[in-house]
Amino acid sequence: MTSATKNIIDKLDSLPEDKLAEVEDFVGFLKARYEKKSYTTPLEQTQITKEPKSLYGAAKGLFIIPNNFNDPLDDLKEYM
Repeated sequence: MTSATKNIIDKLDSLPEDKLAEVEDFVGFLKARYEKKSYTTPLEQTQITKEPKSLYGAAKGLFIIPNNFNDPLDDLKEYM
């Protein structure tokens, strides 16, 4: 048993019961996260679908808004 393991066990012995449940949940979380990362092979990593990059600004320069865009339309003058 390593000294780190002994230190952890000593600290666990001094914790109240309700805190031990939290520690157990956290250790389970860490174990699950580690197992998830450790089982991915390079082949599996290439098959994982990545989120597409943001297309913000991708249409820049493709169209131009005319200067009179906000002017009232002649067809709607009778409604104004």
